[in-house]
Amino acid sequence: MSRPDRRQVLRGGALALVGAALATPAAVAASRAAGGSASHAGHGAHGAHGSHASDVPEAFDEVYLGRHIEGWPSAEGPGGGHGGHEGMAFTVRVDNDDLHVMQNADSTWISVVNHYETHASPRAVARAAVRELNGSDLVVMAGTG
Repeated sequence: MSRPDRRQVLRGGALALVGAALATPAAVAASRAAGGSASHAGHGAHGAHGSHASDVPEAFDEVYLGRHIEGWPSAEGPGGGHGGHEGMAFTVRVDNDDLHVMQNADSTWISVVNHYETHASPRAVARAAVRELNGSDLVVMAGTG
């Protein structure tokens, strides 16, 4: 059996690439037919994108380890959401100081206190921030307050 020349290898690679590109729309259509959404996956609680009420985390107001934590869904102004999107955001406070939180594409949540550790909800993020602060005050970030 002879070895393929460079032209045959390039043609085979190009055909594989075209085949993969043509198969992608079919996979997206199959996902949508099964109830998935390929274009807005992970955008969580954005009211402007037709999100469901169950996508918005519950409001909370409690004392955790001696610190007052609270959070509630809040409407952002134009371009106020992450990525420049308008729509729903979530306000979290620790002892009346704003804790900046953000929802990741996989629907987990992070905060500025520890943005390497993800959490299932804004309440869990607030509790983790209280533990991480270990009694220290939350410092307001420049330009946010």
